[in-house]
Amino acid sequence: MGAIGHALSLAGSMTWEILWALILGFALSAVVQAVVRRATIVRLLGDDRPRTLALAAGLGAASSSCSYAAVALARSLFRKGANFTAAMAFEIASTNLVIELGIILALLMGWQFTVAEFVGGPIMIVALAVLFRLMLRNRLIEAARAQSDKGLAGSMEGHAAMDMSVQRGGSFGRRLFSTEALTSVSQVFVMEWAAIWKDLVGGLLIAGAIGAWVPDTFWQNLFLADHPTAAAIWGPLIGPLVAVLSFVCSIGNVPLAVVLWTGGISFGGVIAFIFADLIILPILNIYRRYYGTRMAILLAATFYATAAIAGYAVEIIFGAVSWIPDRASAHLPTEGISWNYTTWLNIAFLALAAALVIRFLRAGGRPMLAMMGGNPSSTDPATPDQRR
Repeated sequence: MGAIGHALSLAGSMTWEILWALILGFALSAVVQAVVRRATIVRLLGDDRPRTLALAAGLGAASSSCSYAAVALARSLFRKGANFTAAMAFEIASTNLVIELGIILALLMGWQFTVAEFVGGPIMIVALAVLFRLMLRNRLIEAARAQSDKGLAGSMEGHAAMDMSVQRGGSFGRRLFSTEALTSVSQVFVMEWAAIWKDLVGGLLIAGAIGAWVPDTFWQNLFLADHPTAAAIWGPLIGPLVAVLSFVCSIGNVPLAVVLWTGGISFGGVIAFIFADLIILPILNIYRRYYGTRMAILLAATFYATAAIAGYAVEIIFGAVSWIPDRASAHLPTEGISWNYTTWLNIAFLALAAALVIRFLRAGGRPMLAMMGGNPSSTDPATPDQRR
């Protein structure tokens, strides 16, 4: 019971440490998603030119941070006419370039990891585009399209199909400061939390258990921590494999990344681990259902390779400019709740979250929660009247 209590204590301390950052990140993402229409995204992602992939990365970074929702949304965009490479770039950015991930990395591990996220993410997308140019054939894309049009369920199709953006006309500012926008922001905010909470709780509990129960010597031996050169080579290769087997994705893998970093994995290995959230075993099975077995194998191989490439690139770049942080600066929070700036920030942002939840409920948003699974073969699920 003492060991279980220690693990739960670590998980609770980590939750309290990052709570305000999660609320802030989801709120900012909700504002952007409220004013960017889904139809606009599909129209902008019609090919795989560099400019289009840059747009895909930017739009993805402003979108969902839930890996399952990102995967479902990418399939939805592909079915509506988006280029497959652009849809996959959007998917990667939706989980690996979101602001809440960067804030949490800075809080738990240091600003260098946040910078590495925004340096490594585009490198991963560029590497994916190159690999797709070399390996992806039109015949395989057409087979994947035929499979995706069967509408087999994976996870979060209802959530991905909902277009909760403001539908009124006018300029960006006019839509942003409208009454409809407030309702739209509340809908996106609540639905994002509903999509992510299982992964987040799972990641915190797993990180708490591993941090409390697994000795550092195990990780040091696994990651070759006593051999710096070998560790730098091995880290980006083993990091994604740990991610695949962890079953934790999206923001939920950051607490586990802290455990791996303090345990001895290389800097590039941590980044590769974080970027491999889209090839955990449940998502690989979803790829199989969405696009067929051959495309699922290609996605597994290319996503693994690009995560490793991004890890190596970050290791080299940050090593050259002496930006690799001291391992001792990362920590698993153990302080619990005390009267410091974190507590005051949590109180303020919990008040904001409560206001958005109340708006969501008053606008009739409760039925949306029951529609998150949805039916991928149907038209986009309707959202409650946003004019309330």
